[in-house]
Amino acid sequence: MSRLNIVSRIGLCVLATATLTACGTADKLAQVGKTPALNAIQDPTTTPGYRPVQMPMPEVQQAHYSPNSLWRSGNRAFFDDQRANQVGDILTVMVTIADKAEIDNKTERSRKDNSAAGAGGALGSQIEKWVLPDAASASALASIDSSTNFSGEGSVDREEKLRTTIAAVVTQVLPNGNLVIEGRQEVRVNFEVRELIVAGIVRPEDIASNNTIASEKIAEARIGYGGRGHITDAQQPRYGSQVMDIILPF
Repeated sequence: MSRLNIVSRIGLCVLATATLTACGTADKLAQVGKTPALNAIQDPTTTPGYRPVQMPMPEVQQAHYSPNSLWRSGNRAFFDDQRANQVGDILTVMVTIADKAEIDNKTERSRKDNSAAGAGGALGSQIEKWVLPDAASASALASIDSSTNFSGEGSVDREEKLRTTIAAVVTQVLPNGNLVIEGRQEVRVNFEVRELIVAGIVRPEDIASNNTIASEKIAEARIGYGGRGHITDAQQPRYGSQVMDIILPF
């Protein structure tokens, strides 16, 4: 690739980065002195990128009543309750995360090798006479020494704690009765917005009688907690630093 093409590509990358930075800067300048806007309440299934959940399902069993009985096959309880069981119902998710991980690895490797080659006797004397230069000895024709050392060490010490509650909406009922839920929560304090997102698949049997469910009982759980505003912006490196971290190979 010619130097001109390389320079052209770098110029295009810089121009694209500058354009994106200018757009983001203009949006932030327009929000100077204003509180961060909250997103409008909307149907999660209409948001861009939404995809219905598809999971392996067992064969559908037809429900039927037994003669002279009020019980219907497939029911989980004799009486109806107010727990979420269909699209649009709301249940409370008890988010509890207390993760701690400690990993310490250490590796050391060392290898040393010595090799020597020579010739003696009649063969050695002939080699010294006809092949080797003066003052050279056939008993030490070659000597090879090699040494390799490697040392590696790594450690991980991480601790995460999160305890909160959020109301989620049933967005889909799978053929086997499991519920797909999704909940979003936004809280604005002064110039900072805190966002909490919970989504996943739950079994109706795991929903408690008070219509709550623990987060560890959510399959394919997606839990996100973050924010946006002045404090979040101050904690992030500037756009130029982020671009340089990606481009620089050192």
